Order: sequence, then C-alpha cells, then structure tokens
Amino acid sequence: MGTRTGAQRQERQESRPLRSQAPARRSAASELGLEDDSPVVRSAGRPVNKHHLLYGIHAVAAAWANPTRTCRTLWVTESGLEALDDAMGKAMEAELDRPEPTLVEKDTLDKLLPPGAVHQGVALDCAPLPEVAIEDIVIAAQNDPNALVVVLDQVTDPHNVGAIIRSAAAFGAKAVVVQDRHAPPLTGTLAKTASGGVEVVPLVRVTNLARAIDELKQAAFWSVGLDEGGARPLHQVDLTGRTAVVLGSEGEGLRRLTAERCDEVAKLPTGGPVGSLNVSNAAAVALYEVARRR
Repeated sequence: MGTRTGAQRQERQESRPLRSQAPARRSAASELGLEDDSPVVRSAGRPVNKHHLLYGIHAVAAAWANPTRTCRTLWVTESGLEALDDAMGKAMEAELDRPEPTLVEKDTLDKLLPPGAVHQGVALDCAPLPEVAIEDIVIAAQNDPNALVVVLDQVTDPHNVGAIIRSAAAFGAKAVVVQDRHAPPLTGTLAKTASGGVEVVPLVRVTNLARAIDELKQAAFWSVGLDEGGARPLHQVDLTGRTAVVLGSEGEGLRRLTAERCDEVAKLPTGGPVGSLNVSNAAAVALYEVARRR
C-alpha cells in the first residue's frame, strides 16, 4: 500500500463521517454465533460459513476497495482498522457502499475464523465475486495480442492455487482456469494466500479442461504445458503472442489427455538433489519467463 504524510492522513480522517471514526463495538459471542464449534457464524443477522470469510490485511483491503464486491460485515481490531486506512480511503473516494466497521478483540476473531487463520486483526463477510466464463476470457483477449492465462490441471491445494493467483496477478495474467470438480473453493485461506490477487485475476471454473484448452487455442492462444518429461526447456519455447501456461497437479503432474491438448510440453531446467519444484513455484518461474521474454 502507498504511504501518506501525517498531515494527509489527518486531513482525510477529519473528512470522514463521524460513524467511520468511531466504529461500533459489537462483539457479543451470542450475536456472532460463537457459543459452539459450529462452522457457521452470524453476519448482519444471517448465517455464514466461517471458511468463506476473507481475512488478512491484503485480501480484505483489496476486496474492500473492489467496486465489484458487495461487503456485508467488517470485523476489525484497533490495529487492523489502522492497517486498512488506505483501503477505506480508496473506497470512500470511489463512493462505494460499505458497512460500518465493527471493532472486536483479537480472541473474537480467533473464534470467528477457522482454526489457525492468520487474520492480522481483520475479517470480512462479502458476497462472492461475479462468475467469469472461459468465453469471457476469449472475448477479452481479442483486444490483447499478448494475453496470458494459467491453466491448472487438478491442482487441489488452496495454498498452491492462491499462490499461483498471486503470481498471475504480479505478472499480468488475465485468468487462472481450473476444472471445477478438482479445484478448491474460493475460501478465506485461498484468498489470504493470493494476497489480494483474487480481486484482479478471475478464477475461471470449467467442467471440461481439455475443451477449455481447445477454446483457448481457437482464440489463438499457444498452450504450453509444463512437465519434467517435456521435449525442451521452457526458455527455448516461443512465448510471444497469446499464451496459456498449463500446469499439472501436485503429485501426478499433467494428465495424458491434458498434455495431448497442449501445443507443446516443455520442462524447467531444474537439477540438483531435488530435481522438481512445487507447482506454485513452477508457475511463478514460468510466468517470470514469459514476462522476461516480452
């Protein structure tokens, strides 16, 4: 996030409505539904699965400032509220409809979220992002001769998918495409790992991954699969123009049918005693190579 001088911060805070300067403090366990070990909590009087809540400064700040997000309830500690200062300023400047933050203690957030969630003093209940179809990506690519997408073949770990979305956002990819039945839901864990990336890089779910690759190829995407058995290293592959980088699952790698759909299967020039990378690390290296070549 950007920094501001003390005078700028004070001026903006003084310009805010009084209700934003003094958030409500409503942390009763009964109101939030925290009396038992149920995965369901209450937000604005409605039941919500705690796994669907966003948490972490970057994830919550990005969602708060995203005009396509409908935000319902924001729970914050004093330090969490201060950390969201820039995001709140952006939302106010854009005149986004946002709820009044609710101040809570850290232990309330610990109970509100799944065990072990590193929330950094913030949690947000918001509506899911609008769904994006593979056809939407194809249409958007018509005006971008260098469009880049990532395709994941049964990558199921939410931390890996989140890290890949973060890399995709950093290197300018337009989307991450996954097979719906073999991909994790967009939970708070995934969004936290993506560090705000889910707000700018859509997670496109498809029924048939091979068919989705075919649709991308028809839209002039050159599909490059990554596999240890690839014919040549990635740096020797032509990565200009529209490109789809296809990666396989954490254990099995690319499935045969997926590899056959790719225009080319390449490998990363790894060596040493380990010899392979975690899929999220491999994605970051591949996306860097595409960006470097361009």
